[in-house]
Amino acid sequence: MELVYISALIVAIAIAVLVIYLIKTLKAATQTMEKVSTTMERMEKQVQGITSESEQLIQKTNVIADDVQHKTESLNGLFTSLKDVGDSLENVNYSFKDMSDSISRHSREQSEQVAQAVQWGNAAIDLYTKWQDRKRKKEVSQNENTYSTGG
Repeated sequence: MELVYISALIVAIAIAVLVIYLIKTLKAATQTMEKVSTTMERMEKQVQGITSESEQLIQKTNVIADDVQHKTESLNGLFTSLKDVGDSLENVNYSFKDMSDSISRHSREQSEQVAQAVQWGNAAIDLYTKWQDRKRKKEVSQNENTYSTGG
C-alpha cells in the first residue's frame, strides 16, 4: 500500500508543479494580454489622431481643388477672350494682306499707264519749254529790231 500512497504523493506533487507552472503561464499570458491591450489602446488613439488629421487634410484638399477649379474656370473666359482677340488680329492681318495684294496688283496694272502719263507729261513740258524759248527769241529779236531802228 505504500506504493499507492507514494504514487498518490507523486501525482499530487506533479499536479501541484503542473498547477504552479500553469499559474505562472497564465500570469505571463495575463501580463502579455495587458501589454497587448495597452498597445492596442495606444494604437487606437494614434489611429483616431491619424484619422482626424486625414479628414482635415481631405477637407483642405477639397477646398483647394474647388479653388483651383474656380480659378481655372475664370481663366477659361480669359483664354476665350484672348482667342477672340487673336482671331480679330488674324482677320485684320488678312485684310491688310488683301489690301496690299490689291494695291500691288493695281500698281502693276497702272504702272504702264503712269509711265505713259509721265511720258506725255515730259512731252508736254518739252513742248511748253520750246514754245517759251521761241517766244523769248521772238521778243528778243523784236527788241533788237526796235533798238536798231531807233524807235
